[in-house]
Amino acid sequence: MIDQGKHSILGININAVDYDSAVDRIVSAAKTKEACSVSALAVHGVMTGFLDRVHARRLNGLDLVVPDGQPVRWALSWLHGKELPDRVYGPNLTLKVAESLTKEGLSIYLYGSKTETLEKFAHNLAQMYPGLKIAGMEASKFRRLDESERLALVQRIKDSGASAVFLGLGCPRQETWAYEYRNLLNIPILAVGAAFDFHAGTLPQAPKWMQDAGLEWFFRLTQEPKRLWQRYAILNPLYLWHIFQQYIGLRKFAPTMPDGKEKIESYG
Repeated sequence: MIDQGKHSILGININAVDYDSAVDRIVSAAKTKEACSVSALAVHGVMTGFLDRVHARRLNGLDLVVPDGQPVRWALSWLHGKELPDRVYGPNLTLKVAESLTKEGLSIYLYGSKTETLEKFAHNLAQMYPGLKIAGMEASKFRRLDESERLALVQRIKDSGASAVFLGLGCPRQETWAYEYRNLLNIPILAVGAAFDFHAGTLPQAPKWMQDAGLEWFFRLTQEPKRLWQRYAILNPLYLWHIFQQYIGLRKFAPTMPDGKEKIESYG
C-alpha cells in the first residue's frame, strides 16, 4: 500500500495514495463507524476549488481526496516528487470498495442521480458482487434541501444501517454534500459522480488507452459537447498554466482549511 500524505495542487490537498491504501482506509472507517469523506478529483474538481476559496476549504476538509485524473497524478509527481503506479479512478475505486465491503458483510446506501440509473446501478453491483448488501437508495431531488429535509435524510440513512454512502451528485455538489454530511452520518461517504452512470450502463467510458494518456476529457467532450465544451476549453489550459507557475516557483498555493463559517449549500 502507498500513502505518501497530502500535497497541495493549486491549493487543494490531494492524497498521494494507491487503490489499496484508499480502499483500506475507507473500509476500516466503515467497520468502525467513523466519518471518512472521500472524493476522487480530476482537473475539473481541482479547478472548482482553485476558483472558489469557500469550496477550496470544503475540499480541504475532506478526509481523503484521491487523484482521479492522470493530470492530477502527474502534478503530484512534477510538483512533489510523489510517484504513483496509477491514478485512483473514482469508478474503479467504487467497485473495489464495493467488493471489500461485500467480503466484510457491510452495506451501502446509494444516494443521488435518477431512480432509473440507481436501479440499474444497484442491479449491476449485485450481479458483480453477490452478497453485497444495499441498505437503501434514494434519487436526487435536484435542488437544495431545507433543514428539515436534510435531517430527515440523515435519519433515513442511519435507520437503514448502512456502513457507507456512495454519492452521485456530480462535481462540485457531491463534494459539498460529503463535507456537510460528514459529521452528521459518521460513516464513509464516497463522492464518485459519474461512477453511477458508468456502472449503470447509461454513459460510456473512455477506452483505456485514452484514460492512460490523460485524454478521458476529450472522450467525454465528444459525448456531451454542448454541456462540457466550456469546462474543458477554459479549465484545462488554466490548470496547466497555474501548474507551470507552481512548478517553477513563480506562485505558491497554500491550502485554505475549513473555518466553520462555510454556508450550508447541500444539494440533494
